[in-house]
Amino acid sequence: MNCELISVGTEILLGDILNTNARFLSKELAALGISLMYQTTVGDNEERLKAALDTAFTRADTVILTGGLGPTPDDLTKEVCADYFGKKLIMREDILEEIRSYFLSKGLTMPESNGKQAMVPEDSTVLPNKNGTAPGFIMQQNERKIIILPGPPREMEPMFTEQVVPYLRKFSQAVIKSHTVRTFGIGESAMSERVADLLENANPTVAPYAKDGEALLRITAKAESEEAADELISPLLEDIKARLGCCVYGIDAQSIEEATVSLMKERGVTVAFAESCTAGLCAKRITDISGASEVFHCGVVSYSNEIKSKILGVASEDLDRFGAVSDIVAAQMALGVKSLSGADYGVAVTGMAGPTSDDPEKEVGLIYIAVTDGESLYLKEFHGRKSGSCRDYNRFVAASNAINQLRLCIIKSPQLRSEGNIKEFINSYPRN
Repeated sequence: MNCELISVGTEILLGDILNTNARFLSKELAALGISLMYQTTVGDNEERLKAALDTAFTRADTVILTGGLGPTPDDLTKEVCADYFGKKLIMREDILEEIRSYFLSKGLTMPESNGKQAMVPEDSTVLPNKNGTAPGFIMQQNERKIIILPGPPREMEPMFTEQVVPYLRKFSQAVIKSHTVRTFGIGESAMSERVADLLENANPTVAPYAKDGEALLRITAKAESEEAADELISPLLEDIKARLGCCVYGIDAQSIEEATVSLMKERGVTVAFAESCTAGLCAKRITDISGASEVFHCGVVSYSNEIKSKILGVASEDLDRFGAVSDIVAAQMALGVKSLSGADYGVAVTGMAGPTSDDPEKEVGLIYIAVTDGESLYLKEFHGRKSGSCRDYNRFVAASNAINQLRLCIIKSPQLRSEGNIKEFINSYPRN
């Protein structure tokens, strides 16, 4: 079975809403082993929707449409699809009564326009909508199939999972299974070079992707069952982890913070953050993870130099001489928040997020990260974006780097270079 998705709605084309339906359906179809060949978005226009169906059926035998099932005149997906297969629309009194009952359950009277949603293409299979007023439909003509689903995700997703999946399973002879290797600290091109020979695989396939500050490898296998697909994938996963080493922070993990919180729970260690340019983003991302209270002690957002001195114990003369964006200040912030909190690790971030710099001698995007366990100091300097919409990007990537630096410290990664004892570093720092 080859499938194509058509998302119907002018609001999608205009960017007024995000098309999450396409992402959901793509993943679900892959899990069923159904080949998704194309995705199309078309506005609320009869001729263009007919043209989209014409094109879709030249390259797929099954077309899934979402949206355009509402009660207004521009909602015409059902009407166009019925006409496309030469079917009439007939009124279903039982569905009309269900729609009336839906409104009554909310203390409302059904508007007359909603009666349109009880019109059903003849010879179609009706998909009841438990979460709204627009039912879905399955239509078949010879080998061609049309599946029509409502646009709102809270209606579409359960309808697809509960009613369409059992229908589609009858046509699928295989499953497609994917696992994602998530890495940090290595660029997409460098990562791809290390696994270049694996990118030529036919089954399982290996494909690289890039995200803000991260690089991913997705391994996908097609087999007769999930177990068989996993057997194909497993050796590749082990090979990739061996090649990429500590850069791999998780398999199928959602984020670097999720993987780090899980690691901290496993090792029984805690952390506190001192943040300047990231404004608490490190603490937020860690505490977004369920159960973070087991590992997170506190966060100090120290934008002013006065707070850096009074709360974190940063020497005022160092702030005056070297500026807040410096390795010596980052080190003192990390040690200060560790001492203040009693956590196992103190992590500090300070930098120029942009779009302008507070110091003419330091460029936008300059970030210092310090991590300490109270004995050793691990410093990282990196440079983010210097222009454009750099502020949010620099903050996000700085937080990601800080969390990853913490992860590497916990696992004692050989990638890290210690600056030695943190107190000796601070005391012996060249100040002349």
